[in-house]
Amino acid sequence: MNIRVVDRPESFGALLAEIASAPLVALDTEAASFHRYHDRIYLIQLSTPTLTAVIDPLTVGDLAPIGALLADAAVEKVFHDADYDLRLFDKEFGFHAKRLFDTRIAAQFLNEPGIGLGALLEKYFAVTVDKRFQRADWSARPLSAAMLEYAAGDTVNLCELQSILRTQLSNAGRLGWVLEEFERIEGTRWTAAAADPTADFLRLKGARLLDRRALSVLGELHRWRSETASALDRAEFRVMGNDVLLALAEHPVTTLGGLEAVKGIGRDLVE
Repeated sequence: MNIRVVDRPESFGALLAEIASAPLVALDTEAASFHRYHDRIYLIQLSTPTLTAVIDPLTVGDLAPIGALLADAAVEKVFHDADYDLRLFDKEFGFHAKRLFDTRIAAQFLNEPGIGLGALLEKYFAVTVDKRFQRADWSARPLSAAMLEYAAGDTVNLCELQSILRTQLSNAGRLGWVLEEFERIEGTRWTAAAADPTADFLRLKGARLLDRRALSVLGELHRWRSETASALDRAEFRVMGNDVLLALAEHPVTTLGGLEAVKGIGRDLVE
């Protein structure tokens, strides 16, 4: 796979010039929600029928041209399961998309037995997706060549897949239906979940078995973990696991020595 790594303003500008007349562009993003507390785009994959590029949004400078590309109704943008990507573009940059084609939705309208990208790539291109990097930390730098190849695999076949699925939808008389759905998802926006800390900690497995005092402790621990994870930009479970929260709520400790003795708490966390 010939992947163009775009990690400087100059190479970003050159890529934009090269795709300026492309009528079809496939896009995907990589976040790091398994590792980070705050949702953010750490990689943008882009393919046309003739090239595939992996863009580092941390180093290429102003991403306004990506926003302009998304908003350009003259260019069809192909995603697979666009919902989260569109929400992240809205949340972080205020970018909104026009003229979408979502291969996951198209596959649903065709009653495909498997609508995940891996299933569709295997069916139509005999490509088996390497799952090693599904939970990779895309916020880390540098990214390995294998990680970049994995990321590029999310878009390299999307333009051709779009053509295949579009033809099938047309033959089945369902293209009009799916185009209406694509227009609907153009309005996808980031919406933060309503703050309800009580509901959050009560969802923890085993929480409802605690007495009132232990529940009160659990609520405070849960709030502390959320605030700490936000400050460190670290996934909550990487600050303290749910099992440790429950153990401390049920059997509170009053000394540092007692805290160090709790299974699942290391010296860094004690500090």
